[in-house]
Amino acid sequence: MANFRFRWAPSPCIFAVVLLLAPLGSAAQTLNDPANLAGERVAAPSLADTLPINHGAPALQQLLLKLRTRASMMLIVAHPDDEDGGLLTYESRGQGARVAMLTLTRGEGGQNLMSADFDDALGLIRTQELLAADRYFGVDQMFGTEVDFGFSKTKEETLAKWTHDRVLYDAVRAVRLYRPLVLASVFVGGPTDGHGHHQVSGEICQEVFNAAADPKVFPEMIAEGLLPWAPLKVYARVPFSRVTPDGMFDYATGKTIPTRFHNYVTGVDTTAEPVATVEVHEGEKSTALGMDGDSYVQFARKGLALQKTQIGNGVRLAPAGAFDAGYTLMGSRVGKGGGHAVNEQSLFDGVDTTLPGIATLAPSAPASLREELTKIDTQLAEAQKTFAAEHPEATIPALRRALKAIDTIVLAYSKASGIPEGQRHNLLHELRIKRVQVNDALLLAHGVSMTATLEQASSPLLTTSTSARIAMKLSNRGDQGLVVLSENSPATHEPPLSSHPELLLQREIKALSGFPATRPYFSRPNIEQPFYDLSDWKLRNAPATPPPLIVSQYFEDEGTRLEMKAVVASPGSSAPVQAALAVPPASVSVSPTIGIIPRGEKTFEVKALMDSTPFSASANKVTLFLQNGAKGRGEAIETKELPSTRTALPLAASFTIDAARLTKQRSTFIAVVTQDHHDYAEGYRSVGYRGLTLTNDYTAAAYRATAVDVKTAPGLKIAYLPGTGDMVSMYLPYLGITPAILSAKDVTPEKLKQYDAIVLGVRAYAAQSYLEGAGSKPLLEYAREGGVVIVQYMTAHYGDAEAPFPITVPGDSAHNVVEEAQPVTLLHPDNPLLAWPNHITSADFDHWVAERGHGFAASWDSHYLPLTETHDPEQAPQEGGLLYARTGKGAYIYVAYALYRQLPEGVPGAYRLFANMLSLGKNPAASGR
Repeated sequence: MANFRFRWAPSPCIFAVVLLLAPLGSAAQTLNDPANLAGERVAAPSLADTLPINHGAPALQQLLLKLRTRASMMLIVAHPDDEDGGLLTYESRGQGARVAMLTLTRGEGGQNLMSADFDDALGLIRTQELLAADRYFGVDQMFGTEVDFGFSKTKEETLAKWTHDRVLYDAVRAVRLYRPLVLASVFVGGPTDGHGHHQVSGEICQEVFNAAADPKVFPEMIAEGLLPWAPLKVYARVPFSRVTPDGMFDYATGKTIPTRFHNYVTGVDTTAEPVATVEVHEGEKSTALGMDGDSYVQFARKGLALQKTQIGNGVRLAPAGAFDAGYTLMGSRVGKGGGHAVNEQSLFDGVDTTLPGIATLAPSAPASLREELTKIDTQLAEAQKTFAAEHPEATIPALRRALKAIDTIVLAYSKASGIPEGQRHNLLHELRIKRVQVNDALLLAHGVSMTATLEQASSPLLTTSTSARIAMKLSNRGDQGLVVLSENSPATHEPPLSSHPELLLQREIKALSGFPATRPYFSRPNIEQPFYDLSDWKLRNAPATPPPLIVSQYFEDEGTRLEMKAVVASPGSSAPVQAALAVPPASVSVSPTIGIIPRGEKTFEVKALMDSTPFSASANKVTLFLQNGAKGRGEAIETKELPSTRTALPLAASFTIDAARLTKQRSTFIAVVTQDHHDYAEGYRSVGYRGLTLTNDYTAAAYRATAVDVKTAPGLKIAYLPGTGDMVSMYLPYLGITPAILSAKDVTPEKLKQYDAIVLGVRAYAAQSYLEGAGSKPLLEYAREGGVVIVQYMTAHYGDAEAPFPITVPGDSAHNVVEEAQPVTLLHPDNPLLAWPNHITSADFDHWVAERGHGFAASWDSHYLPLTETHDPEQAPQEGGLLYARTGKGAYIYVAYALYRQLPEGVPGAYRLFANMLSLGKNPAASGR
C-alpha cells in the first residue's frame, strides 16, 4: 500500500465555520442551524459509532431504502428510556423513514447504577447513553430545555415548574426544524401515563400538531428562518394502563379515577379507551439488522441495554415472535382524521411518501417537477436493483446520475420565481436532505473513509491555543476514479484516489482569538431551577455542543462534488474514541463544594485545587473570595502562592476561615487561580464510565457553607454499606464522623460489634446482592445485641427476609412523596429518636430540595413505630417514611426520606435528623448496649 503525504496550508478558523456552510447547489440560507438539526448538510459521524450496520455495505443498503421515500416522523417523550425503540427501529431501518426523537429532559432526576453522579452530571451521562441507543434505533436526537426534577405525580405540578410555553416552544422549534410528516408519542397526555412528565409529553405532542403550523404561534421563529410546518398526522400509543368498569388506574397516585381521555388536537373528551388505529409490527424479523436475524424490537432492546445508569448491566431482551404496538390516531390532515380512521396499515396511510411525492410540497411548481423527481426515483431504483453487498460499487453510476439531477433541481428552484416562499422552503429542505443522503451513499459505494486526529504536539487543545494541527487519513478500497480536491484550490484535482489507497494529510486550523472551551451549552445555577439556561440559543434542541474540530474533505466524482466530514479525535483515546475537546489551561475546584458548619465551631477549612495542563509555573496564585450577593466575587479573604515546581497534581492550597465570617446562614466562597495573567474560577471533570463517550462537566470553584445548629453524640464509630451511587458517607465528616466503608467480608457479627451504628446506603440490597435473605442475618444479630441499623430507602430486594419484622416497601410510586414542600407532622415528637441530641421539629423539614422521599413503606409489623406523617396533595397520609423498632438490646430504623439528596445540598434539618439516628446507640433515653 502506497502512502502519500500532502502538507496543506493553514485554513482560517475552520472549527467555527465548517458547520455553517450552505449545502452544495443551494442558495444561502437564513436558518442558523450550527448543530445541523434540520439535516440539510453533510454530518460528521460519531466517533463512538462502531455498530456494523452503520458502516460499509450494510449502511449503504439502509440508505438505498431511505433514498426512495420521503417518509419522516418524530417521536416525543419525556425522559431517556421512555422511547418505543421497536417503533423507531421499525420505521427507520425497516421502512426507510427519516426519524427523529425529541426527549424533553435528560433524565437528571433518575437513579444511577453506574457511578456517584446525580443531577446535571447524570443528565450528561444519560444524554450519551441515549445517543448510544439511538445508533441502534437509527434516529436523530433532539432535547428540550426542561429538567427532570424528580418523580411528578401530576401534569399540573410538572407544568407549574416547566411552564406550558417553554415545553411547547421546544416542541414547535424541533418540529419546524425537522419538518416531519408524522408525529407520535408513547403517552396520551392523561392519568394513565402516570408520571406527570409523561403526561406533559403526550399532551404537547398533540398540541404541537396544530401549533407548529400556526404562524401566529412563536412568530419570532420565522425571523430565525424556522417557517411554520404542518405535520399530516399525529398518534399516541394505546395506554399501557387498561380501563376497567371501575375506571382507569393512575399508577403515579395509586388511585382508580373516572375514565376520561382528552384529545388535544380536536378538543374532544371521551370515556372510551383509545383503540389501536394501526398496529406496528415490531416483532418482524429483518436480515438487514445483522446475521442474527433479530426482530426490530429485539435489535432495539440492545440499544436500550446501553442506558445502564437506569438498567444496570442487564436488560430483559424481547423474545422472538410476534410483537405489535398499537397506536391511536389523534389528529390528521389527510382522510377523516381525528381518530376516525380505523385499520390503517401504517403510520403513513393516506400520505404520498414516494420520492415523486416531494412535489406535493410545492403545488405551485410546474408539472415537470414531479416528472423530474420520477426520473430520479427510477435511477435510485436501478441503484437498489444493482446493489450487492460484495460489490457496492455497482450502484455508483445510477447514484451519480441521481445526484446530478438533484443538484439541477435545487439550483433551479433556488432561483425560481412564482412559487410562494413557504413552498420553496419546504421543497428545498426535502431536496437538500436527499442530496445529503445520496452524497453519503456514493461515498459508501466508493468505499472511502476518513479519520482525523489531533496531532500529539497539539494535545490537549487549549483555549489559549491559536492553532491546531490535524493528521488526516483517507482510505479507499474501491477503484472508481474518485478525485481528491485540494483544500485551498477546489478546482485543483489531485490524482484519482484509487491510485493511492491511503493518503496521509496534514491540516492546520487557525483560531487567532483562541478556541472556546468545549462545554455543555446548557446549565443552571442550582438544582432547584427546573429548566436550563442556554449559552447559545442557536443550539437549542441539540443533544450536545458540537465538537470544536470537524474537518471536511471534498471529492469530485465525474463532475459531481461530494463532501465527507470527520470529527477530530483526541490522540490515544481508547474505545469509544473521544473527540478532541478544547479545555482551559487551568481547572480550579474546591473540596468539598458544599458543607455545614456546626454551631460552636470557631473555624473551618476550604481547600482549593488547581490542575494545570500543561503545567505552568508562571505566577500561579489562588485567591479566596467571600461572595456578596448573587453575582461577583466579593471580598478577597486571602491570597496564597501555589508551588512553582511541578509536584503531584492537583496543586492544593488550604484556607482556614473564621466562622464569624458566616454573617448569614449560608455563605459562598469562590476560589480564583491566576496563571499567566489569566484568572480561572471554574473546573471541569469528565463524567461517564468505561465504554461511554465522556463529557466535560464544568462547575464554579465555589464552596457553600451553611451554619447549622447540630450536635452528635461524642466518639461515634459508624460504618457504611454503600448503595447504588449515593454519596451520603462523604458528608458524615461534617458531623465529626469518619465512617468505615464496609465490604462483604466485613459483614460478620464479630466485625460489626465495634460500631455504634451501621448505615445502609440507598438501595443497598440491590447493589450488594450478598445482603439478601440470609445475608442480612449478621446485621439483624448486631441490632439484637445492642447496635443500631439504619436502612435508607429501598425499592426492591428488600422485605420480610431482610428486616427484623415484616415490612412491605412496594416498587410502585403511589407511596412516594415527591413534593418537597409538603408539611411533615411528627407523630411522636418526644420519641428518643426525635428528641436527642437535637430536638427535631416540623421546621427541620423546611427548605428541602427535589423530593420528600422514595420507597415509603406501605405496611409494617406493630413492632415498628411510625414517627412522621406527610403526603402529597390528594394522597393518603404516608406514615412509612421513618419507622423505628427496638430489636432486643438495639434498634432498627427504616428511613425513606431523601437524605441522599438533602445532605449534598447542605439542608440543615436533614443533618440534624441524621445526627439523631447515628447517635441513637448513645441516647440516654434509649435502652442500648
